[in-house]
Amino acid sequence: MQVEPVAALSFAVMVTFVVFSIGLLRRIAIYRRGRPRQIPIIPALFRVPRRYLVDVHEKVDRDRLGSWMHILVAGGFLAALLCCCLTLAWPGEYFLRLAGLVSAAAMLGGASLSILRRSGRIEGYPASPSQGQWRILGPALGFTSLGFAGWFLSSGQSWSAGSVLAAGLFYTLAAASWRAPLRHALAGVLNLAFHERPGRFAESPDRGTALTPLALNEPRLGVKEATDWNWTRRLNFDACVECGRCEAACPAFAAAQPLNPKALVNDLARACELPLGDYDGQGHPGAPTVTTPTRHAIIPGFVQAQTIWSCTTCRACVEECPMFIEHVDAIMDLRRFEVLERAAIPAHGAAALNNYLVADTPGGDDPARRFDWAAGLDLPLVSDIRETELLLWAGNAAFDSRGQRTLRALVGLLHRAGIEPAILGEEERDCGDLARRLGDEATFQRLARLNIATLQSYRIGMIITPDPHVLHVMTEEYTAYGEVPRVLHHSQLLDRLVADGRLGDLTGMAGRITYHDPCYLGRYCGEFDAPRRILSSIAGELVEMERARGRSRCCGGGGGAPVTDIPGKRRIPDIRMADAVATSASVVAVACPNCAVMLEGVSDRNAEIADIAELLARAAGIET
Repeated sequence: MQVEPVAALSFAVMVTFVVFSIGLLRRIAIYRRGRPRQIPIIPALFRVPRRYLVDVHEKVDRDRLGSWMHILVAGGFLAALLCCCLTLAWPGEYFLRLAGLVSAAAMLGGASLSILRRSGRIEGYPASPSQGQWRILGPALGFTSLGFAGWFLSSGQSWSAGSVLAAGLFYTLAAASWRAPLRHALAGVLNLAFHERPGRFAESPDRGTALTPLALNEPRLGVKEATDWNWTRRLNFDACVECGRCEAACPAFAAAQPLNPKALVNDLARACELPLGDYDGQGHPGAPTVTTPTRHAIIPGFVQAQTIWSCTTCRACVEECPMFIEHVDAIMDLRRFEVLERAAIPAHGAAALNNYLVADTPGGDDPARRFDWAAGLDLPLVSDIRETELLLWAGNAAFDSRGQRTLRALVGLLHRAGIEPAILGEEERDCGDLARRLGDEATFQRLARLNIATLQSYRIGMIITPDPHVLHVMTEEYTAYGEVPRVLHHSQLLDRLVADGRLGDLTGMAGRITYHDPCYLGRYCGEFDAPRRILSSIAGELVEMERARGRSRCCGGGGGAPVTDIPGKRRIPDIRMADAVATSASVVAVACPNCAVMLEGVSDRNAEIADIAELLARAAGIET
């Protein structure tokens, strides 16, 4: 029986529409099982074009190879789909031939990407159990190949070949609404529209890095089950294309700790579905694959406890993700439940949280000792003078001999510039960053309110701190509980002093210097240039590590990782020092007390670890 060409294509369109609609309704039902969240739909959809063309393309274009593969696969598919639709409107062979050509380009891109990923030899294209979108594109583009070949072999039956071609293309579109990795074609667009963090996009001045405050009077604190997440967070998980960029950027994964951010997102996306059905597991380094998860359960079940405690919260995965998935937010939701509801945390982490109850410091240090580092520096206490133009917030560096060297160098530089800072002394409590990253929201909120009350009791013009964790938590997260004075990182103020010539003549240093970007100064607060300008003014040669600026590798000192201490095959600071050694630099400059401690603890390093304040004081001839 001969089938009319238009009828064949129309049937393919109809079947596609039905399959797509069923899949879409199924996804909507899954999203609705989570907590509700109200959001204006129409204005949100209008934000998609700019976010896709600007923000997504900026991330995708970081890797030109991946960008071209994506253009071939996605562009070829969309162009072929359009040609099939045009054939319905204007029957003929022109658009059908064109559909075959662009489908071949899509096949070439898909096959190349699959080969790259299966080889596992190219960074940024790790092998995946599902091989990403190839699992679903393979059958679809196979149909395309058959249709294209059939058109060439039987010139008199091009419509039959065209029908097969159309079936393959429309099948691919329909699959976007189901569970396969190609679902990102639909979920990704919706994720851009309804994303929980508008600060992640260029349209917003906010960087979108602050953790969402937790209402401590909620019946459940944190996330225990998939239904505890709202529908936009479940949509966020679904947007994953399994490209592996988060996996390639993750320091915990590089150290073979039991965390693979890509696997985590796919585990959570699968956990959001009901019924669970068969689950093949994604797997994390050193952790057993879960094959029979308990319905709804996140821990244990889909995700092992060690997985969430391996995260350093460095946001390297978030920074690399082209679909704007919030891996760290999900981990923090899980940590909050573990700590606040189950009191379950690795031993050293529990000790740190107990120390907060005793001394308001994670190390249990006596608050009376917080002023010891300033002996002989003639620094006034704010409690004595009641007001100051500049308050120096020492942070936990006050209790560590390594950090004390940085603080003394900083004070020497400020005095050289004619600036007289004051300090809080015993009144300075821990900023609460570690408590919050460990999931103890109650302790964080208590410390935040106490610190804000202390600051508001005096007249303070500005705060300076050498600790990026203090900088971030005060500028981005304290705002939910009250106002604080403007806070600057010490590199930002020192950069101004150097530019204004207020530190006098600076002596250049011989040899190479390389700079390690702290995660909380760079990715969290967006400051990359001030430390580099300072170092450029004194360095004989300033060289960059392969991973620098927004793509810098973590030192391993954030997110409570030093106190949770999850074992791996390598240490994260050892990996970062290997990056520094590759530059042949004699000095590794840092701008964070945590980074200084972590990198200085690498036993086989052959470079000096020094804070930028120490190096600048040395260049200015200041004794510390």
